[in-house]
Amino acid sequence: MKKEHKTWLFIGAALVAFGIIIFGSVMAVFKWDFTKLQTVKYETNDYNITENYKNISIAVDTADILFAPSENGEHSVVFYEKEKEKHSVSVVNGTLVIEKTDTRKWFDYLEISFTTPKITVSIPEGEYASLFIKSSTGDIEIPKDFSFQNIDISESTGNVLVNANIKQSAKIKTTTGNISFENASTGSIDLSVSTGKITATNVVCEGNANIRVSTGKAYLNNMKCKNLSSDGNTGDIYLTNVIAEEMFSIERSTGDIHFEASDAEEIFLKTDTGDVVGSLLTDKVFIAHTDTGRVKLPKTTEGGKCEITTDTGDIKLEIK
Repeated sequence: MKKEHKTWLFIGAALVAFGIIIFGSVMAVFKWDFTKLQTVKYETNDYNITENYKNISIAVDTADILFAPSENGEHSVVFYEKEKEKHSVSVVNGTLVIEKTDTRKWFDYLEISFTTPKITVSIPEGEYASLFIKSSTGDIEIPKDFSFQNIDISESTGNVLVNANIKQSAKIKTTTGNISFENASTGSIDLSVSTGKITATNVVCEGNANIRVSTGKAYLNNMKCKNLSSDGNTGDIYLTNVIAEEMFSIERSTGDIHFEASDAEEIFLKTDTGDVVGSLLTDKVFIAHTDTGRVKLPKTTEGGKCEITTDTGDIKLEIK
């Protein structure tokens, strides 16, 4: 290596080391509180709502969204938001509309922020018609104090927690965020994630339940529905005490299918390299197809059809 190259490498390494020392010194002064480095100013704004509405529509980019029962029966929305990235509240044709009003210039996007804006919707307990939420980043929480006719929630990287009863249809979709639907009832349910996780616990679904994942896992516990369908790639699915009146239809590529004391009148399962294992509750007429996988099934000749197809995945079920 030439001497001049060595010199430049030495200078570069010295500058990097000097930068690390300066950064460490600054953070030591700030007691390693990264929020003190942010260049964005935040403020709290409170809006009272006096018009009547039955529907709620929220369209934002980055914000945690929390529903909370109001203590005095009033309707309000509280924002903890960026000074130049505010939100508006209005009632249009019976719908409470919450949306972002961005007033930033191009140079305002050169910012440092370690804080997530927050929207708190404080409304009286009870039943509302439809809830629509579209957000990019931020968590969404809907507690048991509320019920809706329909909900449609679309989220990218945030998590969604729903404890509210949904009379007709619950549709929730995330990309990398997790979905939790717990201690609730619904007419039908459609939960979809890419790399996130789906958890449905203590759920009564009068109609059909559709669970879709890509690489994420699905955990269904103490759940009842009419029909259950699920498709995915590498994500596993676990069914514990899950009962469908009519049918299970589950398909995976490399993901496994696990049953624990679950059942349906008819069952159709398909995987490529994923295994099918666990326990059912009633006798079935088993029809198993596999290329190189191992098969171990009860020798029952009565009951509904249970058809299982794998390529290299193993099949191992028992009647509990």
